[in-house]
Amino acid sequence: MSYRGNDFDVSARFNTTDPQVVNDEVDRIYLALYPSASTRQLNRAFRDLTRLYRGEYPGYHRCDTAYHDVQHVLDVTLAMARLIDGYERGRIGTQPFGESLFRLGVITALFHDVGYVRKLKDHVHKNGAEYTLTHVSRGSHFLKHYLPRIGMAAMADIAAELIHFTGYEMPVGKINMPSPIYRLLGNMLGSADIIAQMADRCYLEKCRDRLYPEFVAGGLATRRTPEGIEQVVFASGEDLVIKTPGFYQGATKRLEVDLGGCYAYAQQHFGGQNLYLEEVNKNIHFAREMSDEGDTSMLKRKPPETLAQ
Repeated sequence: MSYRGNDFDVSARFNTTDPQVVNDEVDRIYLALYPSASTRQLNRAFRDLTRLYRGEYPGYHRCDTAYHDVQHVLDVTLAMARLIDGYERGRIGTQPFGESLFRLGVITALFHDVGYVRKLKDHVHKNGAEYTLTHVSRGSHFLKHYLPRIGMAAMADIAAELIHFTGYEMPVGKINMPSPIYRLLGNMLGSADIIAQMADRCYLEKCRDRLYPEFVAGGLATRRTPEGIEQVVFASGEDLVIKTPGFYQGATKRLEVDLGGCYAYAQQHFGGQNLYLEEVNKNIHFAREMSDEGDTSMLKRKPPETLAQ
């Protein structure tokens, strides 16, 4: 594999800060699976996502969350397309997704973090990270109204439920899906969200410098006990990085148990190698070294700046 820049995906081939680059690759995967399918709705969704995150979408501010930025959603969307591809190519005797569920999965991935983007009429919240605890429900509401606009009204209610596989507002087992194939799609979506961000080349730097401030704004840096005592969960960005290996243990359980091990479909897509898992393990190994030393000064990579000015 060639040198991987900080703005590239796990294959070091696609710039995940460029919506058109990711759009083109998702289209390629889609048409390789379904040669006679139309890319019209996928392309419309990519254009609308780009406008939304740049602050050009009617009724919305630009994205102002540096961790949950356009690179993150494009990384997740590309991972989602690859997981679907791996499943479709490797399945034997199981139900196919088909072009309509591919589109549903990819478009839900594109907008899975839209709940962080503030509306223009919001004069209370100063940053989208303040919606951390409710962003999935806000995204659900957006999808329910957005999909009919692009000719996917029949999928709107399903997308509004599907997005919950990326969050923690409700247990995975309680998410209402109409059939097992939709639950499988949801498991892939939740898996793509985890593996894409944890495989980011600058994941640990982003945790320290970007995710921690979002946790502070969203109220996740501290917690209140049943007795009303406030406890510190993450004392600083460095503390968050040092505790990342512990978070990975919980993420592994979610990937393996709650989400059915769907991350493994990436291996079929890549021809036998799971590049996501390899990059995640590199980041966690590095985090463990820093955790043992109690020192994060080795983190020197500079993530791309993606927030529109």
